[in-house]
Amino acid sequence: MNYTTVIKDITSQGKFRINLGLERISYLLECLENPQDKLKCIQVAGTNGKGSVCTMLASILKEAGYKTGLYTSPHIFEYTERIKINGVDISQEDFSKYYSKVIELSKENGINPTEFEILTAIMFKYFADNNIDIAVIETGLGGRFDATNVLKTNLCSIITHIDLDHTDRLGNTKDKIAFEKAGIIKQDSIVITSEGYEAIKDKADEVNALFVLTAPCVSPEYIDALSLKGEHQQENLALVITAIKTVFNNISDDIIIQGLQNTKNPCRFQYIKDKNLIIDGAHNPNCFQALRNNLDRYFPDKKRNYVFGCLNTKDYEKMLSYITSDENLNKLYVYQFNNPNSVGYDVFKKVVDCNQLESLDSILCDDILTVVCGSFYMLNELISSDLVF
Repeated sequence: MNYTTVIKDITSQGKFRINLGLERISYLLECLENPQDKLKCIQVAGTNGKGSVCTMLASILKEAGYKTGLYTSPHIFEYTERIKINGVDISQEDFSKYYSKVIELSKENGINPTEFEILTAIMFKYFADNNIDIAVIETGLGGRFDATNVLKTNLCSIITHIDLDHTDRLGNTKDKIAFEKAGIIKQDSIVITSEGYEAIKDKADEVNALFVLTAPCVSPEYIDALSLKGEHQQENLALVITAIKTVFNNISDDIIIQGLQNTKNPCRFQYIKDKNLIIDGAHNPNCFQALRNNLDRYFPDKKRNYVFGCLNTKDYEKMLSYITSDENLNKLYVYQFNNPNSVGYDVFKKVVDCNQLESLDSILCDDILTVVCGSFYMLNELISSDLVF
């Protein structure tokens, strides 16, 4: 299959679903001769901050001379963004080749994998075939039954900030969600976290893993070096520095600083200066609180036009409350994107006074800061790659 055909196939209704469990992915990887067992991995789970932690780690490890694989989700523009080696996306040709192989094996063996399971299988096989030194792997949903958790061992587990999200699948309390995230902790390994949930401590004790609790404070030289901006990044950065100092204590501060300067993670409080535009994939209330804090810190006196769109599975009323309570709010625009679960303008209108966005270009201006925030699915559709990069 060529890349266009692959994308049509992977987003088809049969694959584009969530079905947690390790049976299908384990069988699929067995058919691929278990490439995951050949890798040295760092696993990262949590509600918010996973992608930032992963990209920082991968950038530092690359700078230190390790051939580094990076697996993150979701993508913004292309599926190939999810799988990188030393910062370079898997090519569309390779993606198509590995996808075709995975689908062929799935059909031959009666496996019905989900989209994320297919991508995870591609990632493990691609990384193993390319003999990477270290893989930095972001979990998809949860941890315990996430497809990435087929790994038997890892160099360390990192658990980022935990909040209420995907409560229908992970539980309706933070403690229940922490229990699911703690499922990535491996026997006789290390777990690094910034929050002392009992579920994480208990899992670490159960598997004889070293439990490392970080404080959200790091040396100013690291903060100044980090290319990713936002107060919330300090907690993520603390996890990264602790992981590097614990697992890779041969990496110098100069290398760490260079890696932080080179870190790229688009659409996370990203400022496009010539457009006077902020892009932020804030997709739950905790993310929105961080977004507001960052706006008030970096742009305290700027009037703001917000563009917001999200899935109906999210607490959009709570997220909207962070926008409507902003004293610098000029106008609120909502955007219904091409997804069956996208919240429509009529629904938003019942909750808040808002305008329907037709074109992003029509509201960009020099005098008012435009803040595009919400679902990554919306960002994919609304923002062209040449605008961001």
